[in-house]
Amino acid sequence: MKLVPLGDRVVLKQLIAEETTKSGIVLPGQNKEKPQQAEVIAVGPGGVVDGKEVKMEVKVGDNVIYSKYAGTEVKLDDVEYIIVKQNDILAIIND
Repeated sequence: MKLVPLGDRVVLKQLIAEETTKSGIVLPGQNKEKPQQAEVIAVGPGGVVDGKEVKMEVKVGDNVIYSKYAGTEVKLDDVEYIIVKQNDILAIIND
């Protein structure tokens, strides 16, 4: 089964928070809150949304930061996804 977003929506897969530092120190408890970083899994076509032309600026494979309370969580084939509008994405992470 495949999620295909409509309009200006984007399907995200949340990145897993690291519980140890690079030096091997375990971080107890403080990393329990989900990070707002995710990978873009699918992108809608954009087009005219609410009377305004929307150009999709993210692409599949981008790592992004999104608003904390944005989107709808969906579980499909035991994998959790978040569907957000493109304007809920705050930044693209470039390596």
